[in-house]
Amino acid sequence: MRHHLCLALLFLGWLIAAPNLADASDSNRRVDTLQSLAMRTPAGSLLELEPTKIKVFCFLGTECPLAKLYGPRLQAMSEKYEPEDVQFVGVVSNLQDSAEEILEYADVHSIRFEMVHDADQRIADVFGATRTPEVFVIDSEKTVRYQGRIDDQYSPGVARSKPTTHDLRDAIDALLAGRSVERSETTGVGCLITRAPRTPKQNPKATVFFHRNIAPILNNHCVECHREGEIGPMALVDYEEVLGWGDMILEVIDDKRMPPWHADADVGAFLGARRLPTAERDTIAKWIDEGMAEGDAVDAPPSKQWPSGWHLDSPPDLEITMRDQPYKVPADGVVEYQYFVVDPKWTEDRWVRAAQVIPGNRSVVHHSIVFVRPPDGARFEGIGWLGAYVPGQRAIELPPGHARLIPAGSKFVFQMHYTPNGTEADDITRLGIWLAETPKVTHRVDTHVAINHEFEIPPGETDFQVTMRYGSLPVGGRMLGITPHMHLRGKSFEIASIRADGTSQPLLRVPRYDFNWQHWYQFAEALELDGSEALEMKVSFDNSSENPFNPDPEEYVSWGDQTWQEMAVAFFDIATPRGQLKRRAWKKPTAEEIAAIEKKAKESAEAFFVKMDVDGDGVIRREETPATFRRFGFYRIDDNRDGIIDRSEAYQAALDRQ
Repeated sequence: MRHHLCLALLFLGWLIAAPNLADASDSNRRVDTLQSLAMRTPAGSLLELEPTKIKVFCFLGTECPLAKLYGPRLQAMSEKYEPEDVQFVGVVSNLQDSAEEILEYADVHSIRFEMVHDADQRIADVFGATRTPEVFVIDSEKTVRYQGRIDDQYSPGVARSKPTTHDLRDAIDALLAGRSVERSETTGVGCLITRAPRTPKQNPKATVFFHRNIAPILNNHCVECHREGEIGPMALVDYEEVLGWGDMILEVIDDKRMPPWHADADVGAFLGARRLPTAERDTIAKWIDEGMAEGDAVDAPPSKQWPSGWHLDSPPDLEITMRDQPYKVPADGVVEYQYFVVDPKWTEDRWVRAAQVIPGNRSVVHHSIVFVRPPDGARFEGIGWLGAYVPGQRAIELPPGHARLIPAGSKFVFQMHYTPNGTEADDITRLGIWLAETPKVTHRVDTHVAINHEFEIPPGETDFQVTMRYGSLPVGGRMLGITPHMHLRGKSFEIASIRADGTSQPLLRVPRYDFNWQHWYQFAEALELDGSEALEMKVSFDNSSENPFNPDPEEYVSWGDQTWQEMAVAFFDIATPRGQLKRRAWKKPTAEEIAAIEKKAKESAEAFFVKMDVDGDGVIRREETPATFRRFGFYRIDDNRDGIIDRSEAYQAALDRQ
């Protein structure tokens, strides 16, 4: 029998007298009250649970990112198992989810199995459900045979290309085959179901109130992303909405997932640092403990005006779109980085003082970076970074007199990182450019890169170290900021300035690197480089099963473009006086040091050839190398710009790195 969509209002009859089933550790629990649940549609008609062999109760939330991703998958499973006498039932127990929002959620995600609005949370209490999505499989004897996650593909901050375990599917298959469920319980992942407060909204004993105390904190630290039309999955503006997210807000703060900022507070000072003071965290915790009182709306802070378009005071001089037709982002899965090349058809050099990237669809654009691709053969400083979009960051205008040089004939490359949100979406991202007056430019700004592609991470390594060094520092240079870049196994990053006397000055430490957040760490004050001999970096990778992001802890991992491969890269912006670009002279090494350097350079060059010379003809052509290396590293080694790297060029590049 085909299931039809209905929103059921649940009246639990004798449920109050039922046994307490909320102990999540008690597997194979009986649900004797199952048949006493009287469910009604919005029209008032009675809906009886079907006498099926197996029932799957799926706790869902209309705004939970994981519930959006798993909704269509649950529907597909419902259709697959319906002929096998398995019934799926969706249960929504969130305080903030209305009947209308549940209907909309089911419609958007094409969910056709029955949906129940657990407005008083009694069903969640009976099952002991704590998160969305979380599933409970019940057999014909009314016994819970499985509870927990659907599979392991998604969890907060983690999106594997495909699941490695199929927990719900395996449980259903086992029961249909008459076998016991091998793994009857897993840890649920997703958004917490905040329980209804036991005290009234206007609790007279409360000391912390939403409008007076909590709303200002959310405005300062959260609402920039968590508002209508932004990338945050829920809007943290209205009391009724925030009420249902209270426990989840505190969890992501304590787990240091929010606010998203990963620099060590004890190293360096950066503009735009997102840090929630401990006192404000404790205020939120106290508000929840006291029952989340609303307070008086007259105490609410003034509505904050957020920029909806260009961030600078004036509109851009030029606006460029990544393509004519929208790019279609799938509803789920992992989308590899997409690249779109645009030719602005500039016939003369131009200077850019600011650039801003605006995503066409913030709900699916995680970040976007625009690079400059100079014409083939053109001499070009740096890697051509122009501008980027990262949620919560504002476009930055370079200091007065500072600008980036865009050579005539250059093209723009849009690098797009999309994160599916459960619904197919379209995107056309735009780039705005503010030009500088050529006579007023005093300093040229270029983005430089340090790369180490000569590593292989063994399986199971929890702390594999890779080092990088950048010694070609310009005279009179100032560093404006840094962006570290690794992939899913990236664990930590450190960079230090090495002085002439051999001492080091820590510049940035990222103890918990997160691939999902490609931060630009801009120094509060530009770092003068004339006192530095080199920049040294240390990157750590975790290739163990303890890393929840790890695609496969049993694999050897080396350099590559794909997220299941790895990179050790650092980008940094350096400003130099215009027309005075000079490299600092190296201190002359001893004969023994020269011999050691030459030996290491030869070994490095040979290892480079083994990896990159795919056809084994003794030269490395640009098309043989990974895409990221072609963009960032090839022309740093191909000294004569002929599109081929020979052994002498590889040796010289290795020598320069020593």
